[in-house]
Amino acid sequence: MLILGVRAHDFGTTSIPELAGRIGAKGIPSIQLALAKAIAGIKPEPGHLSPGLAHYCRQCFAAHNIQIAVLGCYINPIHPDPVERRRSLERFKEHLRYARAFGCSIVGTETGSLHADCSYHPDNESEAAFRTLVESVAQLVAEAERFGTFVGIEGVTTHTITTPAKMKQLLTAIPSGNLQVIFDPVNLLSPANYQEQDRIIGESFDLFGDKIVAIHSKDFVVEDGRLKLVPVGQGMLHHELLLKTVKNAKPYINFLLEGANPATVDTSLAFLERLYQQV
Repeated sequence: MLILGVRAHDFGTTSIPELAGRIGAKGIPSIQLALAKAIAGIKPEPGHLSPGLAHYCRQCFAAHNIQIAVLGCYINPIHPDPVERRRSLERFKEHLRYARAFGCSIVGTETGSLHADCSYHPDNESEAAFRTLVESVAQLVAEAERFGTFVGIEGVTTHTITTPAKMKQLLTAIPSGNLQVIFDPVNLLSPANYQEQDRIIGESFDLFGDKIVAIHSKDFVVEDGRLKLVPVGQGMLHHELLLKTVKNAKPYINFLLEGANPATVDTSLAFLERLYQQV
């Protein structure tokens, strides 16, 4: 069985009951919830979370049989400004402290860039950038260990963790069960390597499959030398391989669509469900 879900903010930014109703109307059983992106009035800075907010949010989504699978708190853990970096880390730690109250155990982020806006920087793969990342993630993992939650790290080909091997290097540098992986195969693809996607998917599961706690699902085509995202099932990702691997290695894992919306989600979910039964 495939536990399918969506990013909540792909259905708009609104009140908690309205958002839960929009997603529930599609019969979607799980979400990734980036609070500041999805819920009106929640600001992207530390200090806005509380047990009351968490409990109310959990109740509203549970009323529509929706599990909050991942809290999205996407920060730049190697931000070039140390003050801003520290502020972002504190916001992530706050999410880790309250995650259980949301009925969730995973808080997710990507691995950042030496550019403040997380765009590509030529030194993102330098040893210095990696050391900064390790320092930041180690702080987050220490907080996760205190509260029984998980830091979910997501690699991106233009950020600091760009390949399966680099992800394995990070996991080795911080050998904690509270550091896990949100695997997004498209994030590790580029115009230069998309034809090697089978190898990248296989290598990822070989190197850290035991650490994968959620899958991000999206699709792509190549146009004018660039990867362009398209609705799931309409692109070039080898979904057969991904789903077969997931079926064998990670049954019942949360499989969360990115970029889906009310107009496209039904077709994408049906595609994944049908293919999953076939592989």
